[in-house]
Amino acid sequence: MSRYLAPLLFGLIGAGILVGLGLWQLQRLDWKLGVLDDIEARIAADPEPLPVMVSPSEQRYQPVSLSGEILPGDVRVLVSRKMIGAGYRIVSPFRTDEGRLILLDRGFTGADNKDAPRSTGPAEVLGNLHWPDDRNSSTPENDVAGNIWFARDIGQMADALQTEPLLVIAREISPGDPQIEPMPVDTSGIPNDHLQYALTWFSLAVVWLFMTAYYIVRLRKTGET
Repeated sequence: MSRYLAPLLFGLIGAGILVGLGLWQLQRLDWKLGVLDDIEARIAADPEPLPVMVSPSEQRYQPVSLSGEILPGDVRVLVSRKMIGAGYRIVSPFRTDEGRLILLDRGFTGADNKDAPRSTGPAEVLGNLHWPDDRNSSTPENDVAGNIWFARDIGQMADALQTEPLLVIAREISPGDPQIEPMPVDTSGIPNDHLQYALTWFSLAVVWLFMTAYYIVRLRKTGET
């Protein structure tokens, strides 16, 4: 019997560690769901005034209501949407009634409408402040001269459109442009893979126990021969 003790303990301890990692991921899942709920509540909260002092960490997703004028000119950010394909986010300069010039992400237009004229003039906007992180190690540099952008680099967009480095992503624009569909901020782009990780650890624990049992059975058969 003693010859089975070491592999049995090894199998049980290993499986226990794997189960513990799975339970830890479930705890992380609960935490992440709470974070996502808080963000969704923040996005849908009552609009607040456009801040004078900017604090990205505190004001991310802050809802705002703007009255002013969409100005001519835009930045076209290349994106792709499921079931639709390639197109562009249209970012235009917006002058508020108070005279501030900011960036307004108006939403998505199809690739066929890349060079279509954009509506401008007085508008009411409901949206959210955001500091998007579109760039990674494989993102090309923006083609500013050709107006093909691969990331919403706020500082660079502000320089191109002569605005403050402050971006509002529209939820609603009135009157809207029929060729531009708002793409409001949401939590769909925030990764939440903790359940998948937990299932992976639990699956490994089952495999670990199975292999332990298989080894002990083989060990027993070897001892009987």
